[in-house]
Amino acid sequence: MTPKRKQKLYVILGLVALAAIAVGLTLYALRANINLFFSPVQIAAGEAPIERQIRAGGMVREGTVVRNPDSLDVEFTVTDYVDDLRVHYSGILPDLFREGQGVVVVGQLQHDGYLKADQVLARHDENYMPPEVAQALEDAGYKPEDFQQKAADVAKRLEAEEGAGAENGAGATSSSY
Repeated sequence: MTPKRKQKLYVILGLVALAAIAVGLTLYALRANINLFFSPVQIAAGEAPIERQIRAGGMVREGTVVRNPDSLDVEFTVTDYVDDLRVHYSGILPDLFREGQGVVVVGQLQHDGYLKADQVLARHDENYMPPEVAQALEDAGYKPEDFQQKAADVAKRLEAEEGAGAENGAGATSSSY
């Protein structure tokens, strides 16, 4: 092999090695930013990674929202009507967050089995359901009409409770929202 061919071969091998390193570093960086979606059934089955950023979703189970009166800490349960997932969140919840509605939470699953949420995403209106949540509920055997009707029933009940509280002059809100 001539010296000129050797030089070209080294240059090509060097470029291939640099390209491989660049692709490897890019994939490593992207791996940390991927938020895979898991339903409560998948999490209960152990399919979700522990202490890694994930998205989980379902319906907020009625009667499970507990607010700490001294801080912004909130605990609630997300369900797909097969399994439940406890969620701990510290921060201001979206205005559209309420029991019986679909939510997607972003956070890390802890060893104790609860999800420490960094972000809570609520539905847009009573007819909207995040696609991942709708698919998880359908996989659990529920039709979209089932959980849309349940959400409408819960919304009516909550409105009636809020109306009754205003009529009593109490004006106080319950800790379960």
